[in-house]
Amino acid sequence: MRHMWWVVAASVVVGLVAAYLIWTAGRVERLQSRAELAARALDAHLLRRAAAAAVLAERRFGVELYAAARIALDASPDEREAAENDLTRQLRSVPLDQGDPDCGAVIAASRRLALSRQVHTDLVRDARSARSRPLVRLLRMGRGREWPRYFDIDDPTLTVPADVPAS
Repeated sequence: MRHMWWVVAASVVVGLVAAYLIWTAGRVERLQSRAELAARALDAHLLRRAAAAAVLAERRFGVELYAAARIALDASPDEREAAENDLTRQLRSVPLDQGDPDCGAVIAASRRLALSRQVHTDLVRDARSARSRPLVRLLRMGRGREWPRYFDIDDPTLTVPADVPAS
């Protein structure tokens, strides 16, 4: 009868370890998938901002902003960060008016981009943290997928000077 308890205890321990490993593998997979989806959303917001900036440049600000927007739209993945940083610098150099619908579109797209970048950064950090744990690396739970990469750009939020009321 005593040997039966050891078998039951060993079975429970093996079951708990297996449940933990399955949970961990699922967590790594979910975090990796969420990081990939966040990267796609970030890319979509980058394209929206560049397109809005191109429209704004065509209507109001001219060649330099338009060139930066086109370069950002046409950039390859390796050149994307530099192109987006250049577009951000160009957008900060022009006076934006919130009353203008074209400027408002660029400002709104920049705000959404900033939020998307923050979400992407948080998810990449979590996925990299989960994949770097010793047990996950030992059992190669993240194999078959690339390590999630940060997208390092300047803060894309544009500040618009507030109108000072007359006193």
